[in-house]
Amino acid sequence: MNIIIAGCGKVGLTLGEQLVAENHEVTFIDSSQEKLQKVVGMLDVQVLLGNCTVYSTLREAGIEHADLFIAVTNSDEINLLSCLIAKKAANCHTVARVRNPEYNEDIQFIKSELGLSLTINPEWASAVEIARLIQIPSAMEANSFAGNHVNMIRFVIPENSILNNMKIADIGHKYSNKILVCVIERNHEILIPSGDIILKSGDSISVIIPLASVNHICTEIGIDTKPIKNVTIAGGGTISYYLAKLLIRMNVSVKIIELDRKRCEELSSLLPKALIINGDATDSQLLAEEGVSETDAFVALTGFDEENLLLSLHTHKISKAKNIIKINRINFDEVIGELNVGSVIYPKNITTEFITQYVRAMENSMGNSVETLYKLMENKVEALEFKVKDTPGITGIQLQDLELKKNLIICCINRHEKIITPTGRDMILEGDSVIVVTTHLGLKNLCDILI
Repeated sequence: MNIIIAGCGKVGLTLGEQLVAENHEVTFIDSSQEKLQKVVGMLDVQVLLGNCTVYSTLREAGIEHADLFIAVTNSDEINLLSCLIAKKAANCHTVARVRNPEYNEDIQFIKSELGLSLTINPEWASAVEIARLIQIPSAMEANSFAGNHVNMIRFVIPENSILNNMKIADIGHKYSNKILVCVIERNHEILIPSGDIILKSGDSISVIIPLASVNHICTEIGIDTKPIKNVTIAGGGTISYYLAKLLIRMNVSVKIIELDRKRCEELSSLLPKALIINGDATDSQLLAEEGVSETDAFVALTGFDEENLLLSLHTHKISKAKNIIKINRINFDEVIGELNVGSVIYPKNITTEFITQYVRAMENSMGNSVETLYKLMENKVEALEFKVKDTPGITGIQLQDLELKKNLIICCINRHEKIITPTGRDMILEGDSVIVVTTHLGLKNLCDILI
């Protein structure tokens, strides 16, 4: 596909890397020569210096031949205007990043009136992901499929867990096929497991569990499921605002520590049910005074990655709180993975997942399109949900008779909201939604699961 990206900041660059890796032709537009030179040094793309809201600039970038225009500049208004001009100029698909909370309530109206194909709010999406992690305290990572009927959660197998030294094939029998292990990370090696692999304490595993069974199964395998009733948030930015709104709806007590007094006053007005503390979240004495050692969850959302890392390490040392941190700039995933900082949220990666999912669905609008896409284990694994149309060679055939690629597993079948943990004798039927987990990156169609 021919794709134009307006804006080559953190999100634009991450998105460009993904789209180039999937063999799309990408052109960047930006008003910064320095940013464009950086992109050219990293990726095989075309670049154009200019204003993306100017029609002549879009024409020079090739808008008339573009399949998709994506606007991810730092300005919501520029993103919306450039998408409108692109839509009028070429009737192509358009995607806009819209971050301002004032637009959030009206986003469906804006999307409809401007003819946008997709809008993405990274801060809102990040807050939703954090709230999901708080709903499932045992999870280091939590992703939802099948209209939130199915959860894929990641956790580390604790010492003395019932799963320690248990063969994968025996887990399904023990739990009546309500749990399926999809991915194992062991000593930095990624495994898509077969039935004869034996689990070990210390393994980081991603499993599919129906929502209703999460707490019961996690308790049995030795994972803490104590519900989170109070949350302390460091930093009072946009993600914190969205997260506090979500948590208050869940009847969770929220405390926000923010250094800027004016922002504290704004948050007090916007969030009357939250406790807003004006102070420095990196001050250990303040944290002690505010009872961080007793909090159920601590979420570090300051504007500095280094602060978030240190806050999480400190909180882990003084409390048993569930730790969640936001990382914007640091790319040392393996180093962060070695630190005991809890769950890590990358807003730029969340944005990229949403847009990549849409791009793959566009490519297969007449076939089995991607409905949901998550990147797991530091982007080494993809979990995809396909909406199934009648597909000779796949539908109506028992799974044990399909010639599936190695390092790929069919984790779940959603049939009219009935969740099936598949065995070899199950079949995929037209109308199903199917969840596939694999180390083969870039699958676009259900047919791609076959050898």
